[in-house]
Amino acid sequence: MALDGIVTRAVADELQACIGARIHKIHQPTPHDLVLQIRGGGIQGRLLLSANPTYPRVHWTEQSYTNPMEAPMFCMLMRKYCEGAVIEAIRQVGNERILHIDVRQRDELGDTFQKRIVVELMGRHSNIILLDAASDAIHDGIHHVTPSISSFRVVMPGTPYVAPPEQGKHDPFAVSDERELAEALHVAGSLLLHPPVPDEDSIHFGTAPKPVPAESLTPEKLIVAAYSGVSPLLAREIVFRGTPRAEGSLPNGLDELQRTAGAIWPVFREMMERFRLRDYEPQIVTLNGGSGKSAFSVTALTHLDGEAAGFDTVSACLEAFYGDKAQRDTVKQRVSDLIRFLQNERGKNEKKLEKLEDSLREAQDADKFRMLGDLLTSNLHLIQRGDTSVELVNYYEEEMPSVTLPLDPQLTPSQNAQRLFKKYAKFRNSQTFVAEQMAKAREEIDYLSSLLQQLDSASLADIEEIRDELAEQGYMRQREKRGARKKKPKQPALLCYTSSEGLPIYVGKNNTQNDFLTNKVAGPGDTWLHTKDIPGSHVVIRGTGFNDRTLEEAAMLAAQFSQARSSSMVPVDYTLVRHVKKPSGAKPGFVIYDHQKTLFITPDEQRLKELPSQIKT
Repeated sequence: MALDGIVTRAVADELQACIGARIHKIHQPTPHDLVLQIRGGGIQGRLLLSANPTYPRVHWTEQSYTNPMEAPMFCMLMRKYCEGAVIEAIRQVGNERILHIDVRQRDELGDTFQKRIVVELMGRHSNIILLDAASDAIHDGIHHVTPSISSFRVVMPGTPYVAPPEQGKHDPFAVSDERELAEALHVAGSLLLHPPVPDEDSIHFGTAPKPVPAESLTPEKLIVAAYSGVSPLLAREIVFRGTPRAEGSLPNGLDELQRTAGAIWPVFREMMERFRLRDYEPQIVTLNGGSGKSAFSVTALTHLDGEAAGFDTVSACLEAFYGDKAQRDTVKQRVSDLIRFLQNERGKNEKKLEKLEDSLREAQDADKFRMLGDLLTSNLHLIQRGDTSVELVNYYEEEMPSVTLPLDPQLTPSQNAQRLFKKYAKFRNSQTFVAEQMAKAREEIDYLSSLLQQLDSASLADIEEIRDELAEQGYMRQREKRGARKKKPKQPALLCYTSSEGLPIYVGKNNTQNDFLTNKVAGPGDTWLHTKDIPGSHVVIRGTGFNDRTLEEAAMLAAQFSQARSSSMVPVDYTLVRHVKKPSGAKPGFVIYDHQKTLFITPDEQRLKELPSQIKT
């Protein structure tokens, strides 16, 4: 469920508290997102502006973001014009998914100037645009729209700002009676049946209408077509509340619009009045049936069969709904090649291990060739050159059975015996070699499996560290980037949670972080945790004197950041850091430990989300 105009209205109402506050810092953690640190006027927090094509949104955020070492150009421009600026106004444009944030700033000479941040939440056409408030000239946009993409609406530095085309819908807050509602639904239905000729911009934005059959004109479709800002989800809720229980459903089409309007008008009027008075009920409904799908709105969704969770603010609702979905999608796109490479490498090692096991089974018959060589040597006088086989008595067994031994007719009897002893020596020596190769193959499989597990919970910064690790280990070549080579940070950033007792709990999300955390950050008296015999993260509780609650939370983190994150009763070992050692020449992230104890824990994702967390460098 995407943001509609009503949710955008609720966000704009919530953000009115920002007026008079200052934009303290501006960061751009991803190509689509801006994070504004707002301070002043009793307000302090981070405001997320996201033009993500899949998850566009605006809300207060508690989530930790990792910023790039060098700020993107759009971020630098925003800092130049908006950092330190006072927020003068935040308003929604009509009932559309567009927000205007007006700010006032002073230049180097002390002169005041005004800028406008336009946030357009329009799916794949979402954008964040910085304008000069006086001239409407575009300074820049987080996404560029060139003339080759749209000749009607260009978003490039220096061009005039053109607002997205209006959809010609009615204002749901201006409806005064049932008659107006019925008229608006009729007009919308007529346009759906006989759409006008689309213009170039409608074609570009994918809004060019097509005729629809009359029987498909459901009441909710008519509401969406008639009124701006009303999503299909909200329209279904209005129709559900307005439908008489005895009837079960309202008629489709335009023939009985008066009856439809009469049924839904009381609900429509009451809902819009509550929204006008800023009386919102943010909630997320998780649908029953185990599909995992959910929907959110700023009113109760009584038509959905599922478990509802209410929130105090719209921002809290949006944060809970979107969570890290946008980041996970971006990560999935970035790691697809890495996952494919690691799976191929693991597959090669698994096939190699199978062949080595076959070789080991053959080598285990080495004593048989030594025995046959001894039997042949003790009976050389019975064999002539040119014989193809010989029957001998096996005196190594109690029954002394006869054994038929094939011979090479081109070799002397002595050479046939030596050939058997050479086979014995070859297989005997290969056992040690094959066992070593099998151990290496298993080590490679475990290492590659641990990397695949780390990619499952990796952030964008973690991915680059994993790429660098693979390059350093010789698995793949380092990516050559154009321009000046960026300096690597001296130490990796670590994810740090704060336990319910106030103790820091550090989590290494890849092998680089694991090595740094265990060998550099952690002290000898700190507590180290890791899932037992399962690929996962190193977790360290810094400090002593904690109770079972902190230990449980750390164990949950170890289980959550492991291959067993979806399992229950996950075994987690814990010991003091002084008992954890890294063998010389071991793979990154590999350690051995002793003096451990084991506890069994089931990860509670909601409980972990409630723990404060931040990225520490």
